[in-house]
Amino acid sequence: MWQSVAPVGTISDRIAQQILKLIGTEEIKPGDRLPSERELAVLLGVSRPSVREAVKALEAHGRLKVRHGQGVFVAEPPSEKELRAALAQEELSLGELYAMREVLEVPAAGWAASASDEKRIAAAAAALADMDRAIGATPTDFARLQARDSAFHMRMVEAAGNRFLEQTLGVLQEMLATSMETTLRLPGRLEKSRVEHERILDAVRRGDSAAARTAARQHIRSAQRAARLRLQNEQREVGQAAKRTG
Repeated sequence: MWQSVAPVGTISDRIAQQILKLIGTEEIKPGDRLPSERELAVLLGVSRPSVREAVKALEAHGRLKVRHGQGVFVAEPPSEKELRAALAQEELSLGELYAMREVLEVPAAGWAASASDEKRIAAAAAALADMDRAIGATPTDFARLQARDSAFHMRMVEAAGNRFLEQTLGVLQEMLATSMETTLRLPGRLEKSRVEHERILDAVRRGDSAAARTAARQHIRSAQRAARLRLQNEQREVGQAAKRTG
């Protein structure tokens, strides 16, 4: 039942999708033990680190259970109530997360426009160009895209030239990684994000602080709407799954 992973998307994503498909068709069921990491790598024609990454992602989403010294098992499905509670908590957390992004990134864009540091603005432009190249790559590498997207925001904060703000870069990096985890995969989100980034950069290049702050705020709120849409899709899937099993 295991098949070689097709070269579309990241390898770990394709491995995870195949495992989820087998769970969905009940070819492997809750409590079943998966082949070992080495065996899966051979069966799927992939590297062991790719298998490890896929297993880690599915464990984080509660689909697999790793029992050290025993192996990897298909997890028992959580109840609908537990899933809805988890999604509600995630929505609350995302709201707080994007609020903090506004606190940090909106003034940073304004300060970057006022500072007009050509070298740092050029670094932000280079990060945006890197993202363009990642968008145009085939197959789409979402991990690379997320890294390039995050890099643009980090360079923009650096362009603000505020030493205290720069001390938050590590925290901001974590917030960006969390908020971008799945939104970039939504249809049309990549292109929209690219246009929003260009508006921020253009305002900063012109030295228009007000326009830069507005563009940054609009981008963050647009990303938040995308995150909420992703949650709504997950909630819909939970409801559909409950009907099928009910």
